[in-house]
Amino acid sequence: MADLKQLAEQLVNLTVKEVKELADILKDEYGIEPAAAAVAVAGPAAGGETAAAEEKTSFDVILKEAGGQKLAVVKLVKDLAGLGLKEAKDLVDGAPKELKTGVSKDEAEALKKQLEEAGAVVEIK
Repeated sequence: MADLKQLAEQLVNLTVKEVKELADILKDEYGIEPAAAAVAVAGPAAGGETAAAEEKTSFDVILKEAGGQKLAVVKLVKDLAGLGLKEAKDLVDGAPKELKTGVSKDEAEALKKQLEEAGAVVEIK
């Protein structure tokens, strides 16, 4: 039974490309039609898509609220977002608002750290 569990684990961890290759092998060498092979490997394909969704590469930095140091947060938002003073104040006053979208994880974490040090409440999505 341990061998079957290992085989099942290997099947679940296949990439989409490996699933396609397996389907081709089953068709060419064993005469199993692609429709039957697709049913046999549908689970691993779905698992591969879930893993890809978990590896998010683009993040949004959202200013939830200015906190107690509103002036400091407005100045920082002005510098970080490249806005004028009025636009930065409007963004902070309108919180929750997106400050930056589509940034890397490292950049999002750095922005969050700076804003939280200034007193803001920040969320990364």
